[in-house]
Order: sequence, then structure tokens, then C-alpha cells
Amino acid sequence: MKKYIAVLLVTGLMISCKSKAVAVQNSNTETPVKIDNKTVEKHYENKLDFSTLYVKASAKYVDEKQSQNVTAEIKIEKDKQILVSVRFLGITMAKALITPTTVSYYEKINGTYYEGDFTSLSKWLGTELDYSKVQNLLVGEALDDLRKGKYTQTIVENLIRLEDEKSTNLKKTFFLEPEKYLLQKEQISQSSENRMLEIKYSDNKVFNQGTLPTSIEINAIQPKGKTDINLNYNTISFNEELSFPYSVPSGYKKVIIN
Repeated sequence: MKKYIAVLLVTGLMISCKSKAVAVQNSNTETPVKIDNKTVEKHYENKLDFSTLYVKASAKYVDEKQSQNVTAEIKIEKDKQILVSVRFLGITMAKALITPTTVSYYEKINGTYYEGDFTSLSKWLGTELDYSKVQNLLVGEALDDLRKGKYTQTIVENLIRLEDEKSTNLKKTFFLEPEKYLLQKEQISQSSENRMLEIKYSDNKVFNQGTLPTSIEINAIQPKGKTDINLNYNTISFNEELSFPYSVPSGYKKVIIN
């Protein structure tokens, strides 16, 4: 169940960055293109305008040892809090409440809970994590704020590829479709530590509040095998009054992250 927490609360970041991934050779054909300084600006013209978001989703987790299907209820109060409830056969198996300053979750199988902040969680995961990254992933926006970086732009398989120009161990690449500049895919890798994460977005639906991908695919290739996570949004509503109830059941043991 800890993996479900990772997948549905902090999504693929927790799984991929905690695991050691196999280096992947990229054989896509690249085409040089004239730099469009407005690419990032046009991308953010698609930014969702909402106060709250409610999603009921189906989720599938597959690795070398198991394949599991669960449902997830996701509630977002924009920039303030995210509540995720994971259920199996209608029974709540895990729940998490995420705010800009705190991360809390409990899971039923092992009877454990965690309460902390993003600083300690980031150290444990080995990668920087914050509230914005979690929210962005769930609404189909780039994990990083693209307006704060510099990117090399090319065309790869009819997608605009933005590759971070920073010469660091952490490589970040973002792929946008050329018509509306919606995010289609993003890749994060640390070659020296053999870590890699790929997130794909599809099945975009247009609402009054903007465009939202209703299918999110997360792939991590690890020495012990491949991990695939698929989230499919089945029910979506915006700007309704939502409640965010969260309390740890009595008798649960606290997880300590060093």
C-alpha cells in the first residue's frame, strides 16, 4: 500500500526517484527548429482557472511482481490543499492530505501513518519535491515552472521538445504539441545515479476552466523491472464546495523518515 501512496499522492516522483532506473537510449529523430521565444508563454495560456477540482479516477499499478487496480478520489483546493483517498472494493485503504507546508498520510494494511513536511520527504526520496509539483502533475502541467528556466528547442516526432540548458546531473525535458502547446510528455533523469521518470498526458478534455488531460501514464524502468502507473479520470467537476476530512485512525504507528 505504500506504493499506492507514492503513486497517487506524490505520484510517480516517489516511485521513480526512490528506485534506480536503467539508462534508456533515445532514438527519436531530432529536427532543428527556429527558437520560438513565445513557446513557454503560449503553453501557460492553457493554465486551468479553477478554485476547486474534484476527480474520481481509476488507477492501475503494474510491476514485475504484481498488478493492482484501485480507485482514487482526488480533491484539490488550488494552491492550498490536496486530499487523496485510495479505495479497493469501496473500502478506504489509504488517505493523504497535502498542503504547501505539510504532508500527511495513513495506510490501512500495515496500520502506519506519516506526518511531516516536504524538506524531510525530499531528503528521503533523494529529489526535491514540493506542493506545486504534486498539483501540477495531477492537472497536466509541467512539474517545473518553465518560465523560470532556459531551454534548447527542437522538433522530435512532431512535438516541440524543450530541454533544460543547465549543465547539471539532473536532466529535464518537456514535450509540447505544436497546435495549442499542451504538455504531452515530460522526462526527468539522473544519469550518474541511473534514475529516470517519464510522464505522459493524453485524452484532453476542454472545460470552461480550461483543458485537462484525463489520462496520465507514469513509467519508471528499474534494475528489478519496469513500473507502470496509469491514472484515468472518470468523473470531473470544478468549483464545487468541497470538504477535506482527514484524521488518523487510533492505534496506527508513526513512520519516521530519517
